[in-house]
Amino acid sequence: MNGVAHTSRNFAAYAERHGLPFLCVRASAGAHTESCVAAQSGELRTLDLRRSSFAVRMEKDLQFDPLFWRYAGEIDRQLRAFRPDIIHITGPSELGMYGAYFAWRHGIRLAASWHTNLHEYAARRLTWLTRRLSAESSANVERTVEDGALAAILRFYSLAKVLYAPNKELCAMLERATGKPCHLMQRGVDTELFTPARRTRSADDKPFVLGYVGRLSIEKNVALLIRIERELAALGVFHIRFHIVGHGAEQDELRRRLHNACFAGVLRGEPLATAYADMDALVFPSHTDTFGNVVLEALASGVPAIVTPDGGPKFIVRDGQTGFVVPDDQFAQIIATLAHDLPRLDKMRQAARAAALNCSWNAVFARVYAAYAPAREAAMTPSI
Repeated sequence: MNGVAHTSRNFAAYAERHGLPFLCVRASAGAHTESCVAAQSGELRTLDLRRSSFAVRMEKDLQFDPLFWRYAGEIDRQLRAFRPDIIHITGPSELGMYGAYFAWRHGIRLAASWHTNLHEYAARRLTWLTRRLSAESSANVERTVEDGALAAILRFYSLAKVLYAPNKELCAMLERATGKPCHLMQRGVDTELFTPARRTRSADDKPFVLGYVGRLSIEKNVALLIRIERELAALGVFHIRFHIVGHGAEQDELRRRLHNACFAGVLRGEPLATAYADMDALVFPSHTDTFGNVVLEALASGVPAIVTPDGGPKFIVRDGQTGFVVPDDQFAQIIATLAHDLPRLDKMRQAARAAALNCSWNAVFARVYAAYAPAREAAMTPSI
């Protein structure tokens, strides 16, 4: 599940646990459904709106439906019945655009959280075109697209009264660009599901298992896995096995070029938790992730993570303690060192678990609600 959906579902679960009135409107690839769960002091309503067959697929689990306007009346009716104090959107999706529109139309304060660096995704998805250009021209095209996309996204976010982002760098960028306050909206982890206790490998299981969990797509920089295997071989490190969880457009290329890898496909729940626990280290080479749910899940499983200095994962990993924060060209050397220093690996596994125990979804969303307060107090009386 992508990070936005994962966070949104946990947000709704938090509201249900704490008896908070909450209306969650979601786009769905499945059936069109509506549900209502009574809570102690309110109710949790969910409205899943099925995307049409004209939805544009940007990745296997990411779509944009240009015909979503057909649900305008239904969303409006739900809002009139629910009478929200705040509308919270998660980005410039179809639903995000509707959320911003209805907030304006009914005079409801708008909150917006940043979850995905869409401008960076847009630039990296141009490789089908830029690879035919010179290195300089390719860089110029990608930079122009990225800058233009970022400017458009920031104009959209400036519509909100209060902003959220998963790391301090993004918060600072949003505050500079919009002049609006931005608060941290990090992500939590289920430390009962993700735990070292689920490890099934025996102590004498020799291969050093490198895990990757996430979309197998170009913006995740998964091509680095191929380079890592090649460089480890050059360093004389051959007792390595990749355990890759996820799917995406780069899967066939990875299957062709990785010599010792297991492709588990999409895993959820206990099978995913077991896959984490059986890893010796998580390799997460993305430069574009704003947070990195999988990194936190790995730490909770007692698995140190190796990440790049770009994006959100570097804020999760304590370099040298719960993992490593290194550039692409140092991944192989770090892995080689760790594979031959098992006492250090054991120490890092314990530190990773201890760090993850300090994270919880309750703490994350309590801070989100606390930041709503000023906007709610200053809100205009809704005309709904």
